[in-house]
Amino acid sequence: MQTKTKNKITVRKLSCSYGHHLAVGGVDIEIPEKEITAFIGPSGCGKSTVLRSLNRMNDTIPNTKVSGEVNIHFNSDEKAQNIYDSNIDVIALRRKVGMVFQKPNPFPMTIYDNITYGPKLFGVKGKKELDDIVEQSLTFAALWDEVKNKLHTSSGQDLSGGQQQRLCIARALAVGPEILLLDEPCSALDPIATVKIEDLLIELKKYLTIVIVTHNMQQASRISDKTALFWVNEKNKAGELVECKPTIELFSNPQDQRTEGYITGRFG
Repeated sequence: MQTKTKNKITVRKLSCSYGHHLAVGGVDIEIPEKEITAFIGPSGCGKSTVLRSLNRMNDTIPNTKVSGEVNIHFNSDEKAQNIYDSNIDVIALRRKVGMVFQKPNPFPMTIYDNITYGPKLFGVKGKKELDDIVEQSLTFAALWDEVKNKLHTSSGQDLSGGQQQRLCIARALAVGPEILLLDEPCSALDPIATVKIEDLLIELKKYLTIVIVTHNMQQASRISDKTALFWVNEKNKAGELVECKPTIELFSNPQDQRTEGYITGRFG
């Protein structure tokens, strides 16, 4: 008998506003542990807003208001925590819920210093421990063999676009997250670099819960276990969740005409 997958993240009645504009409203979604969940949908439908709500990155945007709950079951806790509770340490939260952005953003420093920046921030000082973190993180990001001979001599910004994005993933992994959020991580990459990132994410889901925003439906169908389609509500112009289910089921048997229209390319 197959064990039921545990939900790592449970979102309830999530709404986000930027000033007077309701960006996304009333989202309920469950994100399974150690699987890849893809958010798809047309531009402006709220998928990136929902993604950023999962580690409170929306807090960094002025005049943002968030209501509802984002409950995360961290490994160290018996009960899930609502990350919007007043007692949540946001810096510690972002250590456990890492994020990789659309455009690679390596720091203007050596490859080694890019990886050790986070661990040093959280108190890791020993050279042996830092060396081990660098090797492990770059190995997980499938980058170690390509850069191991220039860790201290090359800047992260000297790498190719695909290598820079894998460096950013390695940098996120260096602080030991349980969840990795990725916002269109392959949109600026060529097909070969994209395949490397996709292969990497499939390997990483053995250890992490992964949520990815993508405009590429083929990418969602290739790598995700579960897919959520978002749409713009015609009445209030806010993003909303249309449906969320196992990827094979959503692509083969969509329940909503918007899902069918979007995945067939008829609209969206």
